[in-house]
Amino acid sequence: MPIAPPAKAAFDLKSTAWTLTALRLQTADLAALATALDERFADTPGLFDQDPVVVDLSPLREADEAIDFAALLPLLRRHQMVPVAVQGGSPAHTAAARAAGLAEALDAAPASGPAAVPTVHHEVRTVEVIRDVVREVEVVREVPAAAVPTMVVDKPLRSGQRVYARNADLVVLAAVSFGAEVIADGHIHVYAPLRGRAIAGARGNTAARIFTTCLEPQLVSIAGIYRTAETELPAA
Repeated sequence: MPIAPPAKAAFDLKSTAWTLTALRLQTADLAALATALDERFADTPGLFDQDPVVVDLSPLREADEAIDFAALLPLLRRHQMVPVAVQGGSPAHTAAARAAGLAEALDAAPASGPAAVPTVHHEVRTVEVIRDVVREVEVVREVPAAAVPTMVVDKPLRSGQRVYARNADLVVLAAVSFGAEVIADGHIHVYAPLRGRAIAGARGNTAARIFTTCLEPQLVSIAGIYRTAETELPAA
């Protein structure tokens, strides 16, 4: 009698890590929030494309004010965001979010501060001279700041793929296709056609730049300032 092969498992469990956008709420007034979202994304309606977001409630943690999640979630979805979790809120906020179907995310590590400044250490040496006279000589040494790391991607990025260089520059040696997204806290270099979305200075670095050999993007952004394909780039 033939032996039947073992049944294939219906599912697998594995851990993974995703880079999600966090929307930090500064107010529980949803009317004011709706106005602010409309103004912010009026020129970039395609910035979010059903992207999952985490709602960061840490600025409202101490506020004794309820949040209407039943109204908040449709408001965010109207801008093509998909809220999946909350973080940083009070116990009451978290309970209300869970009742609305959101998960609780662990608080993210605090954003890195401004770029490191060379540290100056003062070192005192004792020098012996004639007649046992002791003189203190102050020596100043500069300790150079650590070099900024760089992430290098040597394969093409296709639609739906996203790469984030956290606290680093990003270098892409192949094409970034329409629908792909490259994000860096520092500069972005693409040595091939750039046709997707490029976001440099993601944590507010206004000195960040985007370099490419062929600029045909859906969207470019530096420190939160966006340009889309529908808006012509300046000549210089």
